[in-house]
Amino acid sequence: MVRTTHTPLPNAAALAAKLMQSLAQERIIQRFVDSYVVENSRHALQVHAPLYRDLLALLQREALLAASINLIEKVSNGPTSSKKPMPLTRKDTALFRQKFLSALTREKKWNAGDALDFQSDLQIYEDVLSRNSGQRRARKPFESAHHPFVDRCAFVLDSSFMEKARVAATRALVAIEDLTEALVRDAWRGSSE
Repeated sequence: MVRTTHTPLPNAAALAAKLMQSLAQERIIQRFVDSYVVENSRHALQVHAPLYRDLLALLQREALLAASINLIEKVSNGPTSSKKPMPLTRKDTALFRQKFLSALTREKKWNAGDALDFQSDLQIYEDVLSRNSGQRRARKPFESAHHPFVDRCAFVLDSSFMEKARVAATRALVAIEDLTEALVRDAWRGSSE
């Protein structure tokens, strides 16, 4: 179904800035790693400060990828405040995606190579998620999600305890999805005023 009335798109630059700010303030990745270390007695992951910082940087990039995918998907579904949400047209979705990625590039101060690497990884996420786009069901607390964020984070975090790392990464993914949902809901509310 395509939108029949024109609803202004949310401000992509403002959403990119709020996403970066929220990910930093909420410290989702830091809490994810720290709780994983404590719950599974994997203190060796935090012993060497430079390696710990590198681990956090890698996982934060994965969180940004997952948040970006989720945010673009939520925006493309259209405003949820109405009784009958109207998804965006493909053209509007592509326009928003382009503006959002450009704003994210400016926000992160990436060069062209870094921006292309991020977009390439984003495309990989989209491809994997489109293959897994079957009926979504609620997960049990001990069950891990079928999502590239979960797999990649688990491998980077602790490949020797992959299943425990996947379950922990699923909890982080839920926090990221909740964060992006709140950002998009506020953005739609702001664009309709």
